[in-house]
Amino acid sequence: MAMQNLLRLPKVEAATGYKRSTIYRLIQEGKFPAPISLGGRASAWIEEEVGAWIQERIRESREGAAQ
Repeated sequence: MAMQNLLRLPKVEAATGYKRSTIYRLIQEGKFPAPISLGGRASAWIEEEVGAWIQERIRESREGAAQ
């Protein structure tokens, strides 16, 4: 099994440009990957899932601009 990197909230915020409240709203709406529990109150996102979400936003933006 390949090793996957985990991102804590500050890195997810930096990568997406969104703040905590927007990230959690998008998760509730099913529009952003949910974090995984690290135990206790700690959670993190799988870097690959966040990266795929970003790539999808880029693709949608580029397709919309081409029309």
